[in-house]
Amino acid sequence: MAKRSAASKSKVKYSKETYAFWYESMLLMRRFEEKAGQLYGQQKIRGFCHLYIGQEACASGAITALEKDDKWITAYRDHAHPLGLGTDPGAVMAELYGKATGTTKGKGGSMHIFDKERNFMGGHGIVGAQVPMGLGIGFAEKYKGTKNLCICHMGDGAVRQGAVHEAFNLAMLYKTPVIFVIENNGYAMGTSVARTSNVTELYKIGDGYDMPSFPVDGMNVEAVHEAVAEAAERARRGDGPTLLEFRTYRYKGHSMSDPQKYRTKEEVEEYKKKDPVEQVLKTIQDNNILTEEEISAINAKVKQQVADAVKFAEESPWPDGQDAFKDVYVQEDYPFVME
Repeated sequence: MAKRSAASKSKVKYSKETYAFWYESMLLMRRFEEKAGQLYGQQKIRGFCHLYIGQEACASGAITALEKDDKWITAYRDHAHPLGLGTDPGAVMAELYGKATGTTKGKGGSMHIFDKERNFMGGHGIVGAQVPMGLGIGFAEKYKGTKNLCICHMGDGAVRQGAVHEAFNLAMLYKTPVIFVIENNGYAMGTSVARTSNVTELYKIGDGYDMPSFPVDGMNVEAVHEAVAEAAERARRGDGPTLLEFRTYRYKGHSMSDPQKYRTKEEVEEYKKKDPVEQVLKTIQDNNILTEEEISAINAKVKQQVADAVKFAEESPWPDGQDAFKDVYVQEDYPFVME
């Protein structure tokens, strides 16, 4: 959890440790994915690859607002969340490579990162599928009598799925401790919100379920933290879910194969002026929260982490062919292979 700072300057809302975490975690997400994009171009990473570049505040700000026992679930743009939660970058990179040392043993790839130890319940490749699952995870916490919650991220395209609306209805009916987050980057797979919905302010969809719903500046890590903290407080006191629309932007295409013909280069450059990493760095520098030496040390640490992750993935073994038959069923001797 973030700690309030005793500093008197109005722009400084949180502790030095919190600002340092935001800068380091978002920088790691950014540099890791920049490298992943390069490696994809070299065909080191294959299949689908959806980059989060530009949206880092949506994950980092939420992490500081929640507790370690809370649960996380998201869609297939899923590299940044586990990195922020503390998953080994080497294991994430190895999964992108399809190596046996990856987070899902090389079987999931980019869209299916998973880390049970950090309560990251995975990225999910079916659009909107994670939303009823997030509801179920939250319901389980309520059923067990914990004070934990589930934060469930989805893209703006997912809100067209019927299962999303079913989940919203049940979440309110059972007052489930879930924070639903729409990471609205404006274009879903490649079609603007305005061309796909009569409701362009997506948080208002929650009104149909009497769900507290709010728009949030998803490019500002402080705004994300504050919105998630408020929603978490509501969930923990038993008042049920909240819907947050993080208004954010992805600098890259929907996936690595996206030609991005649906938007202009000028629009992308305009959003880069609101870059979440640069925003928090400016706050840090303007208020002398970290020294230049401390900032340089973070930069060097992140650079080394990414280099180490690539080295680990390169040197890791490929899965054995027989591994395809493992981790399919809980019952190890289940007769799924017929002689």
